[in-house]
Amino acid sequence: MRLPFDRRLTLSAALLAVAATVVPATAAQAAANPFAAPSAQTAAAAAPKPDMDAVTQALKNTTAVGAPGAMVRITGSGAPLTSAVGVQDRTTGAAMDVNSRFRIGSVTKSFSSVVLLQLVDEGKISLDAPVNQYLPGLLPDDRITVRHLLTHRSGLSDYTNAMFDKTVPGFEAVRNKVFTYQELVALSLREPRTTEPGVSYQYSNTNFVVVGMLIEKATGHGVAKEYERRIIKPLKLKNTSYVHPSTEIKGAHLHGYLHPDEAGAPLVDSTEQTVSWAQSAGAMISNAADLNTFMSGLLGGKLLKPATLDAMLTMTPTDATNSRFYGLGLRRYDLSCGTSVYGHTGTVQGFYTYAFATRDGKRSLAAVANTSNKGAANTALGGTLEGAFCGKKTPAAGPAAAPAQRSFALLPALTAAPAEQDLPERGSR
Repeated sequence: MRLPFDRRLTLSAALLAVAATVVPATAAQAAANPFAAPSAQTAAAAAPKPDMDAVTQALKNTTAVGAPGAMVRITGSGAPLTSAVGVQDRTTGAAMDVNSRFRIGSVTKSFSSVVLLQLVDEGKISLDAPVNQYLPGLLPDDRITVRHLLTHRSGLSDYTNAMFDKTVPGFEAVRNKVFTYQELVALSLREPRTTEPGVSYQYSNTNFVVVGMLIEKATGHGVAKEYERRIIKPLKLKNTSYVHPSTEIKGAHLHGYLHPDEAGAPLVDSTEQTVSWAQSAGAMISNAADLNTFMSGLLGGKLLKPATLDAMLTMTPTDATNSRFYGLGLRRYDLSCGTSVYGHTGTVQGFYTYAFATRDGKRSLAAVANTSNKGAANTALGGTLEGAFCGKKTPAAGPAAAPAQRSFALLPALTAAPAEQDLPERGSR
């Protein structure tokens, strides 16, 4: 049965809900402006050693609720720390390999944001200029700015809500299809806009389809060339690519498995697809080591000018609780130990991905599970963040010593029972 439109909008942005203790990154930062980007120096306090037992348990929890396999790679505390459970190929039984490639879904948005912000640094694009100044007549509202796209505040409807209203049939209908950017924007414009420009956060893949169009208009090149020239080569990423519209993941790679909406139905191998329905919003391929390098390099200042990076990391709340934040193509999660981590999540058919780093870029995590449309698995995979960045938990001395806690969702929450996390997901997240 088709879900009401407002319910689908809520689900389109939902990835996980985690109960956590919320502690400001620093008291001074919270007092001054809880949404501003902290400096790398502020965030440079030595992080505790990762709790790999807790990280591995989070991976086991992920496979226990439906992922064939899950893995993590953590840098910043000596040699990289890795853990893997389950299989990366259900047919051959091959064990999960932390060096294998996979589809990173909406982590692609961070790559696209970096390229666009470099163009801002070069004076080729202005964040607060109307999109129609660069792409005349594309959008129905001249008030929609480039910044609105990067912050998901344009009001452009997410076309993937309708495209994947039924998960497997929707996927099979587009698995081998090749879209133009204009066709995807046209799908969005068939739907009512979700908000007035700049008024509120509403996650939409349409925003980053338009970002891809801006990149190509400003440079005269396809996004693949700009990713390669501006990010992949400078950071020496060996396993990262944008192969659209090819369906192949070259080399050793994970097989992705999509859960059908019907309980008990067999998993669908969704590994090979064009991902043309997402393109610059979600079509990149990488591996854990490259994602570590990318997020550490970005947060460490290797890709953007300091002021531009600060702008990227200046977060605004995504809801009224001020517990979830989005900047310019990056998320911020505040963990129970007071550490804030920056990065992005990714959902594409068959894959859940987390790629995050501390503000100074010195510690990073890349985690992936080879499944999707299984919210409980995504939530469990998110549990790797606490062990990776907060280390072992110190038992509280007693009730009086325990910090006040409140439950919050790292992304817009599903509003009823936890079982609703297993309802169909919409597109790349």
